[in-house]
Amino acid sequence: MEVTLGRKAMASPIVGMRKLTKKGSPWVSFGWLGVLSAFFILTYYINIMGWIMAYMFKMLSGSMKGFTAKEFSATFDSLMANPTQLIIWTLICTIIIGVIAAKNLNSGLEKACKFMMPALFIMLIIVVIRSITLPGAGEGIKWYLNVDFSKVTPQTFLTALGQCFFSVGIASGGAFVYGSYLRKDSNIPEDGLMVVGFDTLAALIAGFATFPAVFALGLKPDSGSNLLFVTMSNVFMHMPFGQIFGFMFFLLMFFAALSSALGYLEPISSSFSDMLKLSRAKGAVYALASIFVVGLFTIFGLNVMSGVKIIGKNLFDFADYLSGNIMMPLGAISLILYVLFVWKFDNFREEVNAGANGIKVPAFFKPIAYILPVALIIIFITGLGIF
Repeated sequence: MEVTLGRKAMASPIVGMRKLTKKGSPWVSFGWLGVLSAFFILTYYINIMGWIMAYMFKMLSGSMKGFTAKEFSATFDSLMANPTQLIIWTLICTIIIGVIAAKNLNSGLEKACKFMMPALFIMLIIVVIRSITLPGAGEGIKWYLNVDFSKVTPQTFLTALGQCFFSVGIASGGAFVYGSYLRKDSNIPEDGLMVVGFDTLAALIAGFATFPAVFALGLKPDSGSNLLFVTMSNVFMHMPFGQIFGFMFFLLMFFAALSSALGYLEPISSSFSDMLKLSRAKGAVYALASIFVVGLFTIFGLNVMSGVKIIGKNLFDFADYLSGNIMMPLGAISLILYVLFVWKFDNFREEVNAGANGIKVPAFFKPIAYILPVALIIIFITGLGIF
């Protein structure tokens, strides 16, 4: 739906929704929600990119070789407690993103992704092969594929929903702005299936790159930053040729993060360009400068301002919670409601199928589409603990 709206509007999310609706319409809020959610995501996401880059060099230098489990944990904690280091790494990543984003679409983002995506999959397969061939990796595969339904709660569905939105950029303005770049004969249904399919495949394969190796070395599976930076560093530093595979793993993570960051930046920079009548390069610079300044608070939330809490969360975690658990679900709900009750499903179906060959959105999807906002609202309010 979001891509289709973008192609119809042929503009960035905020300006595009203004074109599609009447002046002052509340539905323009969908454009604002998308751009702001992408903005808040990048305030902490580029910070994480900096962590990944730091660990790339740690792996390359071999500085963690021979560390104990406590030393791996202490190394990560030391990085988090050092705002100067975090700011430097974040600034480097911001500049890299800016250099790519400031170029035109073909020579910048498109060219970078054409290189990074194949490289990412090749490195991922290499790391997977190494991981699953370690002695004892079978236990990790069993654990990874086993589902424990007793641990499923309403919060699980909201977290999963947020992950889906984050992973493919739903309701963050990215799909809208990329849709605005498409020709009228573009096959949106087929392209959409490919994006979701490859994203899911990459996520599944990534699990085989991590958990078998974790179990093979007798470590406990973890989640989030501890899994990536503490557990996986321990894994690579204690396996043959681990320094090489560790560097490759974090380079892989960096490419994945960079491609995502570029995707999230696009709706923000294009909105700056459209609304302020700026060039693409200036729009990217304005956007990244704003993100970097606000992002300083997410960095400080991990150390010098760790005592500042919003609904019990530090500034870093709150930016994540606000964008993924609040703004993106609300954006998705408003998007579906606009399509169903303002634009109308039949008009959406006509637009999305224009240029589609083979795979098309069928008419019987109409009643299913009306179930979507209800399901999203239920997941949203139960996940927040409202009921």
